[in-house]
Order: sequence, then C-alpha cells, then structure tokens
Amino acid sequence: MPEDRNLPEVLVPALRSALIKLSRGEAAKASIARALRALAAFARTFRVTYNDVEFGMGTEPGLADSGDLDADLADLIAIVGEAARDRRTAVVLYIDEIQYVQEPQLAALIMAIHAAGQAQLPVTAVAAGLPQILGKMGRAKSYAERLFEFVSIDRLDPDAARQALRSPIEREDVLIDDDALEEIVTQTQGYPYFLQKWGQQAWDVAKDSPIRLGDVRQASSSAIADLDDSFFRVRFDRLTPREKLYLQAMGELGPGPHRSGDIARRLGRPVTSEAPTRMNLIAKGMIYSPAHGDNAFTVPLFDAYMRRIMPMREA
Repeated sequence: MPEDRNLPEVLVPALRSALIKLSRGEAAKASIARALRALAAFARTFRVTYNDVEFGMGTEPGLADSGDLDADLADLIAIVGEAARDRRTAVVLYIDEIQYVQEPQLAALIMAIHAAGQAQLPVTAVAAGLPQILGKMGRAKSYAERLFEFVSIDRLDPDAARQALRSPIEREDVLIDDDALEEIVTQTQGYPYFLQKWGQQAWDVAKDSPIRLGDVRQASSSAIADLDDSFFRVRFDRLTPREKLYLQAMGELGPGPHRSGDIARRLGRPVTSEAPTRMNLIAKGMIYSPAHGDNAFTVPLFDAYMRRIMPMREA
C-alpha cells in the first residue's frame, strides 16, 4: 500500500489479475464474467486507471457502481468470493504497509471482509504494517479486533538471533566465535534486517574461519555506514524540518520510549504545539505510541543515527 495511493487504486489491478487466473478453464465462467463486470464498474466509479488507461471491460448497471465505497466494495468482494467458490478455490488479499490505508477506506475493507465471512465466501485478507495498525483498525471498525487475529512480529529474541546467524554460517562449513556472535546480537538488538547486514559485513571482513570478535568490530563500522547511507537516510529524507527537530529531541533523550511532554520540554515548546508533528511522524511510520503519551522509534538504532546526523544541542 503506497503512502500516496487510495485503496481502490491498489485493489483493482490485483483483483483483475486474480480473476483472470480464475477464468482459465471452463468452470464457473458466468460468475467470473460477472465479477469482471463488477470490477469494471467499481474501477469506473472510483476513477481507477491502470498504467494510465481506464479499465475497458463491460459493466452491469447496479453492480458495485453506487459511489458509496462501503456498499460497492462489499458487493465487489462478495462477487469475487462467489466466483472463487464456483471454482472451488479461495481469494486472499495480501496487503503490506496497511497503515497507509485511510481510515474510511480501511473501514470499508473491514466491512467487506466481515460480510464475506458471514456469507461463508472463500475470500479473506492477510495484512502487515507498523504497530499503529491495531489502534487504527479499532478506530475504523470496533469489531476489527474480533474479526482478525493480530500477531506481533518483532525483534528476534537472543536465542533466535544467534540461530539466524549461526545456521547459514555453519552450512558453509565456517565457524563463528561465541563472543563475535554475542557482539552482533548486542549491536543489532535482534532486528532481523540488521542481523543480515552485520552478518554480511562480518562475512566479508573475515579472512578465514572462525569469524572473530575483531572481524565483527571492524564490520560494525561498515554496517553502520551502510545503514546511514540507505536504510536510515531514506527515512530521514522524507521528513520536514520540524519533524527532524522532533526526532532530534527524541534521539537526544535516547532509545526510548519517551513521553510527549519530555520531548516538548527538550524542544522548549508546549506539548499541544507539537501534537500535529507527532501525528505526522506516526502517519509516516517513523514513530509509534506503545502506550498513551509514549513515543518510540519504529526501528532500533534510529536514536543513534539522529545523534550522528544532527549533533546534540545543549539541554
């Protein structure tokens, strides 16, 4: 789900692809043709284009074309589910970065999936996103917490982090010293992408087996520089000057979480004046609120990056 797109723009091409796959063969051609007409009507109603070209399929009056997203998306998902049922298969919507779906559109999607489930149609959704999605889905539809199963995918615990590093190394008949392994686990805080980055750099630095603590310490400089130039920089460059100052204050306070009042005091401003900046940073996926009034970075080590990119000021 791109940050600057509407849900219908993202759903229509994906559903079109799914329906075309379902249309192969002779079974259920009538229901699939009806689903394609419903999709065309939905796309036309919500002005969806694909590769700058409007969908040219035939439509059926009164089918997913009222202009009410709640009703039309529910109709569309139901008709797609009927087509899948007739083909004795299922349709699953996989949506990444779902936190970027606007709340009214998220509410419509939740309603559509709920209605399909009540009708026992084989269509459902699997989504992933930043921690704020649980609260956002609850605000969109209060029954979302009962409709979906929410699974937290967080940093690896130390044992899992060690295994994630040791297993691929040993498959190549190479060893890693225990203290070198512990250094990587400590530096990365168990964040999966960082484990990959440190593991790669340590592998490249080491001249022979086993990989030693000195190799890891040398690799850490390269790993951090690489993250600064890519992973962190991409996020930093999306920020406004005021948002950068807010994160600078958070970085100065340490890893966090931090109270909104503490951040505002660091900035020398009232809490209320910083509330819009905080909400913008949450919307951009830079921070999240693990508890009321608390703020934490969505990725570890970002506080240290902020201190490198924006040196600390006097308190």
